[in-house]
Amino acid sequence: MIESNIVVTPSAYDYPLLIKQLLHTPMATAGEQEIVYSDRQRMRYADLFERIGRLANLLGRLGVARGDTVAMMDWDSHRYLESFFAVPMYGAVLQTVNIRLSPEQIAYTLNDAGASVVLVNAEFLPLLMQIRGELRTVRLFVLIADDPVELPGDFEGEYEALLKACPAQFDFPDLDENTRATTFYTTGTTGNPKGVYFSHRQLVLHTLAVSSALATAPSQGRFHRGDVYMPMTPMFHVHAWGIPYVATMMGVKQVYPGRYLPDHLLKLKVTERVTFSHCVPTILMMLLDAPNAAKTDLGGWKMVIGGAALPASLAQRALDRGIDVFTGYGMSETCPILTLAQVPPEAPADQTNLDIRLKTGRPVPLVDLKTVDVRMQPLARDGRAVGEVVVRAPWLTQGYLHKPEASEQLWAGGYLHTQDIGTIDPAGFLQVTDRIKDVIKTGGEWVSSLELEDIIGRCPGVAEVAVIGVPDARWGERPAALVVVKAGATADEASVRAEVEKAVEAGQISRYAMPERVRFVDALDRTSVGKINKRALRERFA
Repeated sequence: MIESNIVVTPSAYDYPLLIKQLLHTPMATAGEQEIVYSDRQRMRYADLFERIGRLANLLGRLGVARGDTVAMMDWDSHRYLESFFAVPMYGAVLQTVNIRLSPEQIAYTLNDAGASVVLVNAEFLPLLMQIRGELRTVRLFVLIADDPVELPGDFEGEYEALLKACPAQFDFPDLDENTRATTFYTTGTTGNPKGVYFSHRQLVLHTLAVSSALATAPSQGRFHRGDVYMPMTPMFHVHAWGIPYVATMMGVKQVYPGRYLPDHLLKLKVTERVTFSHCVPTILMMLLDAPNAAKTDLGGWKMVIGGAALPASLAQRALDRGIDVFTGYGMSETCPILTLAQVPPEAPADQTNLDIRLKTGRPVPLVDLKTVDVRMQPLARDGRAVGEVVVRAPWLTQGYLHKPEASEQLWAGGYLHTQDIGTIDPAGFLQVTDRIKDVIKTGGEWVSSLELEDIIGRCPGVAEVAVIGVPDARWGERPAALVVVKAGATADEASVRAEVEKAVEAGQISRYAMPERVRFVDALDRTSVGKINKRALRERFA
């Protein structure tokens, strides 16, 4: 053991890493900065700080004790931002409820987390009434309403009225920095969702590392204090990738759009001069295909794309419209950001550098990331050796709530297992080539479904594609392509196969990657956060 030679001064302040510390700088420097909610409300940071205090006082009046879980069911709003701070700063745990799960799964997550108070948007009252009788731990409900609505008889009150009745001053305590701050549930496609959780220390360190990675970029993909931020990843999903904490600490103007409607998002982009966002590829496609997209100036919009592989064809469409698009990578268990595919300064300045933007990215500060073989031995960083991506960082979840066996599997060997496979090149760029469960094992080779999807996505007329493995008596598995055609366009099996054949002849992929079947479908199954649900597709088509 290494002994410390630090002399402790009895009167010195032992500075814990707490969420409340993220507010010090914006409180001192950004009091008049704007926070906008859809087209409904404008407020200042000074108002946000007061409302955080009022919400904390409200929690006290509702009898919330330290360690209790407070659940939030709302669209992206200033209220959600207030809960990101007030609930954990008070000493309670914020549960961000995925309102896109099935009613049965929502009831399961509330019970599993032990939620005692639920703040619920009036739009979700019908859903809540379906599961009301199944909730075992909830004792109080608070209604959130944008428009006047009749208060259900057994609700404690309406959010704004209750907040207004509470004082703005609250003396937030110094907690242990390892106190649990948030919990939410993965959108896994098998069994019940699994709860992951994060402490104050973890959220603060994630905020500092991500802000460092974004703000130190020389130009491309840079997020700075002059930007205007609008999330297009739900705030219930991994804290909207943690960027609201970054944006608030930086004191930038923030725009919360409410429900995601493409034309409304485009309108806010223009009227509020939004410059920085993040979303999954599906949302980006919705924006580019929206009725008003063609007449909307999308220039100057920096956009991190994650949650699923970014097709080259979609990225090029975005770049052609002036969107500075690039990839980010992480998962629910990692808080989530691990890597960003920002273009390095040595890259050619007169090119789009599409190949770099599409990589999975370089690790942000404090991330220890590597690829390993089945014995957990590290693989060469040569851009060719393929292995599982494993990671350590100070903000990764310590496990799954109430699931010790699954937690041990997640952390087997002392690294968090992402279940992704990929390569790392000499410049430190990670390239995820597939999910372990989605890679297609055929003819003694591994075929990357993501690589094949990118190739087929280049075919004229193809809007979206998912490649799955289907059982084959001779080869074990063979690839099958499920294709969605662009509205008003045409595509057929011959054109899809011709596109793949070009990649085979160029040596880009193996001849075993040629799809056994090409099937045209109206839509692809998705998870609650917009990712393609390959498990459901395999069940339907394999």
